[in-house]
Amino acid sequence: MTESSAHHLRAGGISLVLDCEGDRLPRVLHWGPDLGELGAEDLAHLRLAAAQGPRAAGPDRPVPLALLAEQSAGWMGTPGLTGHRAGADFSTAFTVTGIRRNASTEAAVAETLTITAADRDAALELGLEVQMLVSGLVRMRAAVTNTGPGIFDLHSLDLNLPVPLEADEILDLTGWWGHERIQQRHAFTHGTHLRESRRARELDAAVVMAAGRHGFSWRSGELRAMHVGWSGNTRTYAERMNHAVGMLAGGELLLAGEIRLGASETYQGPWIYYSHGDGLDESAARVHDYLRARPQHPRTARPVQLNVWEAVYFDHDLATLKRLADIAASLGVERYVLDDGWFGSRRDDSSGLGDWVVSPDVWPDGLGPIIDHVHDLGMEFGLWFEPEMVNPDSDLARAHPEWILAARPDRWPPEARHQQVLNLTIPEAYAHVRDQMLAILRTYRIEYLKWDFNRDLIEAGTQSTGQASIHEQTLAAYRLMDELIAAQPGLEIESCSSGGGRIDLGILDRCVRIWASDVTDPLERQRIEAGTSLLLPPEMIGSHVASPISHQTGRTTTIDFRAGTAFFSHMGIEWDLTGASEDELARLGEWIAAHQEHRDLLHTGTVVHGDHPDDAFWLHGVVAKDHREAIYAFASVHSSRHTTPGQVRLPGLEPDRRYRVTQLLTDTAGRARRGSSTAWWDDGLTLTGRALGAVGLQMPNVSPEQQVVLHVTTT
Repeated sequence: MTESSAHHLRAGGISLVLDCEGDRLPRVLHWGPDLGELGAEDLAHLRLAAAQGPRAAGPDRPVPLALLAEQSAGWMGTPGLTGHRAGADFSTAFTVTGIRRNASTEAAVAETLTITAADRDAALELGLEVQMLVSGLVRMRAAVTNTGPGIFDLHSLDLNLPVPLEADEILDLTGWWGHERIQQRHAFTHGTHLRESRRARELDAAVVMAAGRHGFSWRSGELRAMHVGWSGNTRTYAERMNHAVGMLAGGELLLAGEIRLGASETYQGPWIYYSHGDGLDESAARVHDYLRARPQHPRTARPVQLNVWEAVYFDHDLATLKRLADIAASLGVERYVLDDGWFGSRRDDSSGLGDWVVSPDVWPDGLGPIIDHVHDLGMEFGLWFEPEMVNPDSDLARAHPEWILAARPDRWPPEARHQQVLNLTIPEAYAHVRDQMLAILRTYRIEYLKWDFNRDLIEAGTQSTGQASIHEQTLAAYRLMDELIAAQPGLEIESCSSGGGRIDLGILDRCVRIWASDVTDPLERQRIEAGTSLLLPPEMIGSHVASPISHQTGRTTTIDFRAGTAFFSHMGIEWDLTGASEDELARLGEWIAAHQEHRDLLHTGTVVHGDHPDDAFWLHGVVAKDHREAIYAFASVHSSRHTTPGQVRLPGLEPDRRYRVTQLLTDTAGRARRGSSTAWWDDGLTLTGRALGAVGLQMPNVSPEQQVVLHVTTT
């Protein structure tokens, strides 16, 4: 085996070794911890060590698993490419025609391996890109081109990386509106665990799928994880054959007839991201580090923002909105967002979507009075749009019913939130919404868009052709965002989709923030944001301090629990501050000031979680990259069977440094419940990082739905 017949990609403590010997598609010899420098002889022996012999009752030769699995090689699991040409060419046999390896000029990318291949009989060409990112993350994507006459109907194009036999447990995410990204686990057995998202939204999608040793946790246990970076339909699966070979695979889920490649036409699949870690925290940190290294990642401090939705809903009264702005500015809020209800006939959610013109009934003098007031107070101004949607009760829908996504002109999809989807693949429809949005952005000084997407794509087709259109619709939404950002330099976009329904890395090539959930109840947010952190760093997760009584759950919580939960993410407010007491406003101001003081740490540090044995308690935090400072939250999420929390370990600190541990903001109201006044939390303590990580410290007896926030600094 010559060095050119194998490629060893290394970065971030991770090695990916690809066997490229022969003319078949590359196979993975190793994906996992860094193997160090490998010479040609090492690579040859590594290939020898991984070689399989013939299998009983199977092919007479070894069956390799390539990056794109093929039945022509003997692989009898899920094939990577499926499709046909008028019923023929159902199985591919690609032959490699070229391999090119390049160092990258992108800050986030270490190296790129580009593989080209062809199946002359099927008249198809394949392009594979494999990138080792600086953080140790691996990402891949594939493109297929029809080089023959006629139509090739593509059904699926999936890529995979293998996982070892030791990975015997699968973790992925599930959920629904208000309960996004809840973790679930089960055994990794023979067969296929397939998660398909057909909504073009991610409220109940896998989002992240991980396979590892049984019991892998936040801080320990080898695991491998994957994510499909696409905002349309997706498929993600873990598969293991009875010959002990397993894999994590995925790609875009294509609807029937959605991709029909004519001569010389190409389908480009999405990036598939793969992460390895000793524990979920390490795996997630690779994704966080990659996102932070991209040139479009926000470099300025993330402004604390007020969104007026739960304060006023559709009741847009200028005097009230100004009063909210006044209070917000006095508390240190830096961005003010006017939500739904400012345009067309939009007095509730039943009409007006698609008519992106300022309502003269509600805003007779336009948006200038509120925007100027906000800017005069020193805050940025943001505005809500839902560009991909349309109400049937709108001027747009009445004028152009053919612009609605539907399988047939006479059969529209069921309405959801009284709305349908605008077909952005129609040039005139795309131009309509783009031009109306640009007119608003050019008329007013608007720094920020909240971009909503409030319904599933059901029977999403183009009426004139009857063909499924989710793939092209997703690309059109990307293009619309890209055009607006290019036209308005400095414009920032937040992704919202009934809350956290669109958080993938495809949309985050354009958006700097996601609204993690419509549920602002801090207890629910603890779990939602934990699942979200498997993919996104804190500065990209919008989390707001809402009213004392949750508008979604009816649960009553303290200002410290609400603010202390939002504190760790991109902090905001979703509360009618005109009804808050002076004490509540004063305390909220303290939390905002603390967040602003520490957000450089919160938004650049490493996210950590504790593996506390009592599930009534939840520990998470952020540790500075230089390990000189950390902030942790210790929360009680339900009643415990124990009378005390026990010793709680603080993860992520440097073992030999000494640290001072104090409360960030002392909750004097809760001190009586926390025991003796001689305990450490009154005056703090000093210990080494090794002691804090291995022995831990006794925590106060926090009641359910309360938490303590700790500030840890080097001495």
